[in-house]
Amino acid sequence: MKIIVVGTGYVGLVSGTCLAETGVLVTCVDINKAKIKKLSQGIIPIYEPGLEPMVIRNLEKNRLVFSSSIKDSLPDAEVVFIAVGTPPGEDGSADLKYVLDVAREIGQHMNEYKLVVTKSTVPVGTSGKIRESIQKELDIRKVRIDFDVASNPEFLKEGAAVQDFLKPDRIVLGLESENAKKILNRLYHPFMLSGHRIVTMDIPSAEFTKYAANCMLATKISFMNDLANLCEKVGADINSVREGIGSDPRIGNKFIFAGIGYGGSCFPKDVKALIRTASDAGYDLKVLQAVEQVNNRQKEVLFNKIHNHFKGDLKNRIFGIWGLSFKPNTDDMREAPSLVMIRKLLESGAQVRVYDPVAMNETRKIMGDQISYGLDMYDTLIDVNGLLLLTEWSEFRILNYKLLAKIMREKTIFDGRNIYNPAEVTEHGFLYYGIGRKIAGKSPV
Repeated sequence: MKIIVVGTGYVGLVSGTCLAETGVLVTCVDINKAKIKKLSQGIIPIYEPGLEPMVIRNLEKNRLVFSSSIKDSLPDAEVVFIAVGTPPGEDGSADLKYVLDVAREIGQHMNEYKLVVTKSTVPVGTSGKIRESIQKELDIRKVRIDFDVASNPEFLKEGAAVQDFLKPDRIVLGLESENAKKILNRLYHPFMLSGHRIVTMDIPSAEFTKYAANCMLATKISFMNDLANLCEKVGADINSVREGIGSDPRIGNKFIFAGIGYGGSCFPKDVKALIRTASDAGYDLKVLQAVEQVNNRQKEVLFNKIHNHFKGDLKNRIFGIWGLSFKPNTDDMREAPSLVMIRKLLESGAQVRVYDPVAMNETRKIMGDQISYGLDMYDTLIDVNGLLLLTEWSEFRILNYKLLAKIMREKTIFDGRNIYNPAEVTEHGFLYYGIGRKIAGKSPV
């Protein structure tokens, strides 16, 4: 079986590589020729655990190839996945330019039946627009070629995407023909052998499901962050509350950790897009509007604690930041809360020194020499007025208190992810600030 995946971003590269792992012949296509050249050499543009060796292995076995031409890749391909970006427009709606560009090019060059599958996150009704774009090109060519469209939204978590694809909770298929169902069932059969399931539905419902899933998770995060802020005012501890409610199977213990807000390429974009879809349909999604408002506010909560602790005087103070990517196990800096923190500190006259296990280069592209970059996690904290934990990488979880006391100017820790035990921190003479928790320790200043 031969397939094409158009788009070698996060979704396209992971999807194409994992499908090649099952023996499918996969061509990943991207208009960025420099990127294609590097990928053909096994050079991966993103950080994703387990992806690089899988790409190299399938390149060596000739099951995975990279191309910059849809036209050259179409012959003999049975399925074409569209996995290009759908960035948000100024009004929050998903920009379908790249998706429809691919559809038009498919229509311009296809010479036999194709199943065109949307893997990009797209608003309800996009598959209809794809069909119209392909058919328009066929009409211009005055040829009659059968084709089907389908929706197959992705549910990949950055940092665990390879395992998510190989061992999915579910595979959602939006279908309108038995032939499309037969082809995709065959393609995904290897992933069903361990008891995972395919969920089939109509195409609009599949398109909607992707947005609904991400918006539900974003809602859980903002709900807990809102509660955390209230906990501080009434003397409760959000970590205890989380354990109490998370033990209820109706609620569950995932995505209920308080922190400094969500970021990344999906949640912010998809919340905006669904709000816009509702607006276009004449409906007001008040819950999601609140989710977005809470998240924007939450990204400034830890800065406000810093500002209050130093009584508004941050000029020339130095802060060391641990963690820059929007979540662990990725170098993705899109909508990262750390960027809000860094900019607020700089605007207040503070100096910022940062460290992240994998996201330093991406941060340099954004912040340049406005900040300094530590050689390692403890080098970052030499002579600082405070440690800011912003991304909960595993290597940050156990603190070397003796070394911290020796190198930090002021023994103050601002924990944006609630990974430290306040009692332990204060036992070693540090002042602790968390999210939704009481201030712990006596200020040494």
